[in-house]
Amino acid sequence: MRIKNLLFCFIIFLSGGLVHSQDFHYSQFYAAPLYLNPALTGSTELSRVGLNYRKQWPGLTHDFNSYSAYFDHYSFDLRSGFGVAVNSFQETNFKIVTSDVSFFYSYNLKLSETMNFRMGTQAAFVRRSAALDNIIFGDQIDLFSRSINATSIDQIPEFEPYNYLDISFGGLFTSEYLWLGSSFHHVNEPGLTFFPDNDFGFLPIKWSVHGGYNFPLGANSYFGSKFDNSASIMANYKQQGPFKQIDVGTQLLYQSLITGLSYRGIPGLRGMPNQDSIILMIGVKLETGMVIGYSYDFMISNIGVQTKGAHEISLRYQFFMGDPRDRNQRSRILKCFDFMM
Repeated sequence: MRIKNLLFCFIIFLSGGLVHSQDFHYSQFYAAPLYLNPALTGSTELSRVGLNYRKQWPGLTHDFNSYSAYFDHYSFDLRSGFGVAVNSFQETNFKIVTSDVSFFYSYNLKLSETMNFRMGTQAAFVRRSAALDNIIFGDQIDLFSRSINATSIDQIPEFEPYNYLDISFGGLFTSEYLWLGSSFHHVNEPGLTFFPDNDFGFLPIKWSVHGGYNFPLGANSYFGSKFDNSASIMANYKQQGPFKQIDVGTQLLYQSLITGLSYRGIPGLRGMPNQDSIILMIGVKLETGMVIGYSYDFMISNIGVQTKGAHEISLRYQFFMGDPRDRNQRSRILKCFDFMM
C-alpha cells in the first residue's frame, strides 16, 4: 500500500471514521450544565450565563482545546427553560475543528411542592474542518541524513468543511437537595467523513446517567452577609460506542470558598486497568452571583506525566431574578443546584 493510502487511513482514524468518535468532556461537568444534559436548561429557575475552557495534554507538542459559552433562562408562565450554547473543540496537529451552535428547550413537570421532572431537547448545527499543514510524507524522510525534506511529490486534496444536524434529549428529576438525570446525545447518529461520496462511519449515540446530592451545613455570617455552607457529592457515568467513563467527585462550599476532589476511571473493567485522572478543584462564589472555578487533572493512566494533565476554567454568573412574585430572592435557587450556580 502506498504512503498516501496509509496516510488517508490514519487521518480517517483520527477523524473518528472507522472506529467512530468520542466527544470531548469537561472535568467540571456540573459547571457545563447544558453540555451535560438538555434537561438542565433553566434548572436554576433563574437566568444564567457561563463560559468553559479546557486545555488537555499541554505537555505534548500538539494538544486539545475546548471552548463553551451558554445562556439559559426559565419562564414561570410557560414552565419552560430556553437556552443557547456555542461549543468548539480543536486538535492542533491536524487542525481538526468541530464547532456547533445549539438551541435548547426544557419543560418542567411539577410533581409536588419540592419535586420536579424536567424533559429537555437540543438541536445543534455542527461544522467540522481540518488542515494538513503538518503532514509528512514518506518521500520527505531521508533515513541516511536523518532529516526531513521540505517538498514532496505526493499531493492530496484538502479536506472540505462539512455541516450536519445533531439531535439530543434528556430527562431530569429534582427534589430539594437531590438531582438525578439521564441524557442521550447524537440520537440521529450523524455521519462523520470529509469525503461525501464515502460512508466511513458515524457519530455513535452517547448516553449518560448523572446525579448529585447537596448536604446543607448551615449558614454563617461573612463580611455582613449570609452564606449557606454545604457539601456535595456528584457522579456522571457515560458510554459512547466502546468508550466508558465515570466521574465521581465531592465539593465543599465554606463561606465563599469552593474546594473539590474527583476521580475519573473504571478500575478493573473487564480485568483491565482503567485509571485516568485525579482532579483537584478550587473556586470562589461571590455574593453578586458570580462563580469562578479552576481544576487540574493529574493523569494516573499509562500516558501519565509527559502529557502534563489538563487545565480547566469555568465562569458562571447567576441573575437573581426568578419568580416575578419573589424577584431578587436567592431562595428561588433550587438547593440541589446551589453548587452549580
